[in-house]
Amino acid sequence: MIKKLWPVVLLLSVFVLTTCGPAPTRIEDLDTTEITLPGGKTIVAETMRRDADIMRGMMFRDALAKDRGMLFVHPQEGKYAYWMYHCHIPLDMLWMDHDRHIVEISADTPPCTSEDSKDCPGYGGHETAKYVLELNGKAAAAYGLHVGDTLSF
Repeated sequence: MIKKLWPVVLLLSVFVLTTCGPAPTRIEDLDTTEITLPGGKTIVAETMRRDADIMRGMMFRDALAKDRGMLFVHPQEGKYAYWMYHCHIPLDMLWMDHDRHIVEISADTPPCTSEDSKDCPGYGGHETAKYVLELNGKAAAAYGLHVGDTLSF
């Protein structure tokens, strides 16, 4: 009888062992940064570090969830202009220096509907920055963010 039950016991043991342990990581939690705003509000931002990811950014997205954003981390400080080519939603763009002080804001930046990238204007890039945070259009005003504020991450 024991010989007949051992495959069932083995299978149950494997099942129990594979279901124990920490919960699996959700795909949307990978490569994100939690950002605390001056008033204590926390948002979660997808974090872009590679050149290809930085170039793609929010292209082709139809929505950005509330209290979410996209954080671009440049390898060094510089004057980085952004554009809205193939971006489908208005965005607020916040440039920050190495100390995470907001140095420039492009509020409620409209999508570029042109199929020719040359027709899409650039925004920002007037101040030296290391980070750029993109939020839903009008979110910076709703959060009470201003040039000079410091974000924590």
